[in-house]
Amino acid sequence: MKTQKRILIVDDDIDVITIIETILKKEGYEVFSANNKKEGIEKMKSVKPDLAILDVMMTTHYEGFELAQEILNNPEFKNTPFLIQSSIDILTTTKAAVQEMAREFRKDPNYKELQVLLVKNITTGDAGIDYLSENGKTHWFPVHGFIRKPVDGKIVVAEINRLLNK
Repeated sequence: MKTQKRILIVDDDIDVITIIETILKKEGYEVFSANNKKEGIEKMKSVKPDLAILDVMMTTHYEGFELAQEILNNPEFKNTPFLIQSSIDILTTTKAAVQEMAREFRKDPNYKELQVLLVKNITTGDAGIDYLSENGKTHWFPVHGFIRKPVDGKIVVAEINRLLNK
C-alpha cells in the first residue's frame, strides 16, 4: 500500500482550512493544519509534510511570507514545495526570469506602489513574490505556485498534483 502524501495548511481562517481539508481528504491526502507561523514551523518539524499551503495575512500582514522564507532558509524544509494562498491578483509573464519581471513591474507607475507583487511565468510555472516591508525595502523569494482565494477545489488539486507528481 502506498503511503498517503501529507499536506500542511497554515491559515488563520478555520473555514478555509475546513474547505481545503475536505477537498484534499477526498483526493486521498493526509491533511494537517496550523493557524500561524509559529504553529506552522512546529508542524513542519513534527509532520514533515510533502507540501505546504500558506496563507499570507494571519497574525501580521506578511506572516505567510515570513513563514515561506523560513521554509526556504531551513535545510530541513527547503525541499518542501509550498503554495501561497492569496486573493491578490497574479501578474503573469513569459520572461524566463520572474524576479527580473518583478523588478520591471516595480518600475512601472501602475505597479510600483503595490505592496505585494505575485509574479508567475505562464510557460515554465516559475513563480515568486516581491513585497515591500514596512521600512519600504523590497524582498524577493521564489514560490512553487499560487492558490487564489476564494478556493477553487479543482485548481487546488491540480496544483498539488503538479507539484507532488513531478
